[in-house]
This record gives sequence, C-alpha cells and structure tokens, in this order.
Amino acid sequence: MESNTYKIDYFILFLVFCLFIYSLLAVFSGSGQYAQGTPFYFVTRQFICYLIGVGLMLLVTRFDYKLLEKWALPIYITGVVLLLLVHFGGTEKNGSKRWIDLVVIEIQPSEFMKIFLIIYLAFILRRAGKSPLTFKSSIPIVLKVTFYSLIPFLLILVQPDLGSALVILGITITLIFNSSISSKMLVFIISGITTALGCLAYLFYFQHELFTKVLKPHQLSRIYGWLDPEQYASDYGYQLQQATIGIGSGQMSGRGFTQGVQVQSGKIPEAHTDFIFAVIGEEFGFIGTVLLLLIYFLLIYRIIQIALQTTNLFGVYICVGTVGLISLQVFQNIGMTIGLMPITGLALPFISYGGSALLTNFVALGLVFSVQKHSKQFMFSDNKVT
Repeated sequence: MESNTYKIDYFILFLVFCLFIYSLLAVFSGSGQYAQGTPFYFVTRQFICYLIGVGLMLLVTRFDYKLLEKWALPIYITGVVLLLLVHFGGTEKNGSKRWIDLVVIEIQPSEFMKIFLIIYLAFILRRAGKSPLTFKSSIPIVLKVTFYSLIPFLLILVQPDLGSALVILGITITLIFNSSISSKMLVFIISGITTALGCLAYLFYFQHELFTKVLKPHQLSRIYGWLDPEQYASDYGYQLQQATIGIGSGQMSGRGFTQGVQVQSGKIPEAHTDFIFAVIGEEFGFIGTVLLLLIYFLLIYRIIQIALQTTNLFGVYICVGTVGLISLQVFQNIGMTIGLMPITGLALPFISYGGSALLTNFVALGLVFSVQKHSKQFMFSDNKVT
C-alpha cells in the first residue's frame, strides 16, 4: 500500500534553509552596483524564485519517480529538441546563445537538460543490472551512455556554455563510475581521460599554434587568465585577481555584511551570480566559507545515505546523478573563484542569483525526495532490484 506516514527529510530542508539565508545575504550585498536605486530588486526576485523552487520540489516529491522510466526517452528527446531550438532561434546575450524567450519568461534549456540526462542515463544503467559486468559486456553500455551524453554536451558547448557542458560531463562520469561496469573498463576510461588532458597540456606548452586552433578565442582568454592572472590583470585575469584579493582580505571572520571593499566598489563583476563566493569570502571570511562548505558536504552526504537505503536501482542512479550535479557545480564555481579552475560562468548551487539553475537544483532534490518516499514500500518486495 502507498505510504501515508512518509515525512519529508527535514534535515535536507534545514540545509536548504541555511543555503537560502546565505543566498539572500550574498545576493543583496553583491548586487548593489546593479540595483540602480532599487536595492531589494535582485534579492526580492531571488526570494520569489526560492518560493517557486520549493513548491516545485514538493510537487515533484509527490510524483512517483518510477513512472519516469516509461518516459525516460521522450524526456531526453524533449531536452535535445529544446537545445536545438536554442541553437536555431535562441536569445543571445554577451556573445552566448543559451535562452529561449517565452515573452513572460526566458528559460535556459541547458539547465533542464541536466535533469533529463540524469533520468535517461539512470534508465540505461538500471537496465544494465546490478551484477558486475565483464569488460566485454561493459563496452555497449559505455558506448550508449557516451553517445547520449555527447549530444547535449556538444549542443551546449557550441552555445557556448563550457560550464554547463562540464556539468553534463561530470554527471556522466559520476554515473558510469558508480554503475555495474567492469573495473577494467573504469581503468580504461581513466587512462583515456588522463591521456586527453595530457595531450592538451602538451599542445599548450609545446605546440601552442595548434592548441589555438583547438579552442576558440574566448576559451583561450579564460585559460590565459587562469594560468597567469597577474600578467593579464587588465583583461583576461581581472575577475580572478579581484576575486582572490577579496577572498583573501576577508581573513578569518570577514569584513562584515555589505562591508566588502572589492565587492562594494564594483571591482568584482557579476558578484551576485557567478562570483558570489567572493562576496561570502570577503564579507564572512574563512569561518563563513567553511560553514558553507560544511552545509554542502552534509547535503551531499545525506543524498548518498538515501541512495544507500534505496532498493530500486533506478532510484539509486537518480540520487547518484544528483550528487554529481551538485558536487561538480560547487567544485567548479568555487574552484574558478579561487584559481583552481578556469572561469566558466557556472552558478553556485542554491546561492547564485538566477532562476533556471535554482529551479533545476530544486527539481533534482524533489526527485531525491521522491526516491526516498516511494522506495520505502518496496523495501521487502523489491529485493531483486528491478
């Protein structure tokens, strides 16, 4: 019978509430230079997006995630069609074509594709079964997963949106590495990735002319700014240098709310969106950033716990994909802010200002809640893991 005694995971809700407080404070402080006489404009819109996101999450929670298996392929195709619509008739901003204008609202299909891909790859890997596969039997699974991931990866990459493309790649790798494919296949994949990165490094340092033909000018500028921000402080490395100065000046406890010199002077562009971690680092210091990382760690840890308690393999992969979605975004956004990764324009989950990315993360959490809710009734009857 359907479980009527299920209570939503209040621990995750508490963590989301903590992220909500972080978000409102950081968005308000970081958006001052863009407010144009309306200081609460961005924070009010972020508050509304949070309300919509929570409502959407609760709605998805009530939906039985297992029904998505029947619709996995149509959902995936819908995502690809939306990406194609962006390519041929999307709205262009700052040299990137990522949005579809629906008059009332603009949507960013690359964000929704992350969820659609998780669902479809979970469907593929669930059909592969739970028992460990041989190297030979792993080949068609890996090829199939790679093929269906490569389509959205390339469509998003040409927008261009390297950040979201890397998230697609991260979701795929996370799911593959937690699937039933052979350990020899995993070693083979790791070797391939390492070799590819090694080739890029070789081209950059020893065949630079050829390297410039592989990447586009705007991508090259970000790499230059990442590798040597001081030399390119006036252009390519400006954002990174100003962000690291701000974070460093926060020291242990920060300069105080709305007291950040780099942020409030406008020296950190997009401080309320892509570089919002710099706001937290400068104004709340080491203590504030460590607390934020702890919240993310607990959130990811709790989702992993739910995956381990789930007997339905499709649900397990949805949780695993969500872990990949959140953790890679956190790593990439914070990494690019402190110089560990190139700047890619990726939002910090549940913190950065913006609707599409925030709603995507809430839908992902809603799916995790659905897995937690609707798997309980199968705890004893689904031992074969269908």
